Amino acid sequence: MKRPLGPDEQRLWRAVLSTVRPLAGRELPAAPQAMPQIMPKDALKAAHRTIAPPSGLPRPHGAAASAVQGIEPNRARRIVVGREPIGARIDLHGMGQDQARAALLAFLQRAQADGLRAALVITGKGTSGDGVLRRRAPEWLAEHALRGVVAGVAHAHPRHGGAGALYVALKRRPTD
Repeated sequence: MKRPLGPDEQRLWRAVLSTVRPLAGRELPAAPQAMPQIMPKDALKAAHRTIAPPSGLPRPHGAAASAVQGIEPNRARRIVVGREPIGARIDLHGMGQDQARAALLAFLQRAQADGLRAALVITGKGTSGDGVLRRRAPEWLAEHALRGVVAGVAHAHPRHGGAGALYVALKRRPTD
């Protein structure tokens, strides 16, 4: 089965057809069907910006700095458009730092044990856009206890919470 052509490919095809003269007794081929778009181009471009590696996230210092990495672009795109489901969500609103950290660690370890591959961590933005949980969550995700659990972290798409939420890609659970 052939895939439908995208808008750019259709424009190119029309440009080629305008330069071709068919043989005697033949017709020009019909224009191919358009490829259905999952998201409008503007939203898809915004999603690409949103799912870029989390350079805006506060990074922990020292050896833990390499532990928090961005989610692979293709995987992040699958999460944004819903082809890789967000298996679990945790909302840390209203929790103190110690309570939120403990809840986050237990939640992610349980999610991996359940075989989930992606999770959404809602930290909130804080009162002035620079909340404590929002700043500290990337540090907690880089801790040694989660090194075998977290594959990557990225800011969430606006429909999933935007700057007040994080996508967390989970590693496959270890086989015994």
